[in-house]
Amino acid sequence: MTENEISYKIIGAALEIHKNIGPGLLESAYESALAFDLRELGFKVKQQVPMPFIYKGIKQDVGYRIDLMVNNKVLIEIKSVETLAPVHYSQTLTYLKLSGLKLALLINFNTKVLKEGVHRIVNNL
Repeated sequence: MTENEISYKIIGAALEIHKNIGPGLLESAYESALAFDLRELGFKVKQQVPMPFIYKGIKQDVGYRIDLMVNNKVLIEIKSVETLAPVHYSQTLTYLKLSGLKLALLINFNTKVLKEGVHRIVNNL
C-alpha cells in the first residue's frame, strides 16, 4: 500500500472520529482514538515513537517523538489548537526529514470542520 493510499484511510478514520466526538479534547485523546481505529482497519500503528537525533556526530537517544507512525510509511502529527501556527508545519516537516519518511499528515482536531484541519506535508514524495 502506498503512502497516498494509507493517508486516504487515515483521513477517513480521522473524519469519523471528529464526526463522533467533535473538537475540544486533548491531543492524547485523539491520538488514542485514531491509533485504535487504524489498528482496527489492519494497519501497523506505533504511538509516541522515540526518534534519535544526531547532531555534529553525537547521537541523542530521543531527539523527538512522532505522535503516530502508520505502516512505517506515514507520520501523523496531532494537534488540538485554536489555530495552527507556521511552526507546526515546520515542526512536522523537520520530523519528516529526520525520520526519512516521505509523507506526513498534520491533523488539528480542534476545528469545526475537520477537513480544514488536515494538511499533507511531503518530503520528496
